[in-house]
Amino acid sequence: MDLFKSLSTYSHEQLVLCHEPSCGYHGIIAIHDTTLGPALGGTRFWRYASTDEAIVDALRLARGMTYKASVAGLNLGGGKAVIIGDNKRPDREALFRVHGRFIESLGGRYITAEDVGTSPSDMEYVRQETNHVSGLQGRSGDPSPVTGYGVYVGMKATAKVRWGNDSLTGKTIAVQGCGHVASFLIRHLHKEGAKLLVTDIDAEKVKRIVSETGATAVAPDTIYDQKADIYSPNALGATINDDTLKRLKVEIIAGGANNQLAEERHGEQLEKQGLTYAPDYVINGGGLISVYGEREGWDHERSIRKAGHIYDTLLLVYALAKRDKIPTFEAADRLAEQRIAAIGGMGRIWVGGG
Repeated sequence: MDLFKSLSTYSHEQLVLCHEPSCGYHGIIAIHDTTLGPALGGTRFWRYASTDEAIVDALRLARGMTYKASVAGLNLGGGKAVIIGDNKRPDREALFRVHGRFIESLGGRYITAEDVGTSPSDMEYVRQETNHVSGLQGRSGDPSPVTGYGVYVGMKATAKVRWGNDSLTGKTIAVQGCGHVASFLIRHLHKEGAKLLVTDIDAEKVKRIVSETGATAVAPDTIYDQKADIYSPNALGATINDDTLKRLKVEIIAGGANNQLAEERHGEQLEKQGLTYAPDYVINGGGLISVYGEREGWDHERSIRKAGHIYDTLLLVYALAKRDKIPTFEAADRLAEQRIAAIGGMGRIWVGGG
């Protein structure tokens, strides 16, 4: 891999490779853009097949965080960290304290939080070494309730554009994933009276959701074949790909997973097939809002209200896509880039002094 070529492809500012042999720590921190503020993005703990795969994931996710913060109207840039290894290992203190030390060495340019494979308790270890961490226990903690609510209101906004009415009552929604975010989303959908089809690779999670909501369980690989109104991906990314595009029998794709499009061309293909796609980093921005709110001293209700603005942001995205005759994922990028350019182009004002 040509690292500088990879950095320049999407204008990343910095890539930090970190190693501490005493605890087997191999970490990567990617900073995409700090025009709007310090780069914020969670730490993902995953068993990657190769270092190159981990770097690509970090770079891609960091860029997504820049755009997510921008369209959410937050004063943050985008970053991401990944730790390579087994996220089930029980001895976590040294690993995450080392991670915190490397974050501290960046002097506030990067702020971390929990992500796939990490938890608020892991962030407590990071906090012992740096203040540049959010998602702590006793504060905002798990951002899933805010993320799930944001996905829910974003789904309603998408329904309004597609069908002229934002009601989800009676709509059949195929939900992939029954984890934290999906669980909160499913509860909102169940309360509104949606018909739910659910799946997850963890059978216990599915069983719990079915017991709580009366949803219909389907096998993980058959979720793409279900006749439904909405497909909601809420697990890992790239589930919109060459294979699934041939199988989906829905009108809307709206879910909380990151990087839902395997490649940008799949977003273009969605447009050709007449499906309405809610860009992932717009609809799932509630988690970032929750973390930002913690740092700003917001209470939970204020974060929920801010996540509710995802509804209006998506309406702007769809209007821009229609006006410029472009796919919705491109419209979301343009909206994000417009704000970054506007703030980045602001002149400094001298306010005087003694």
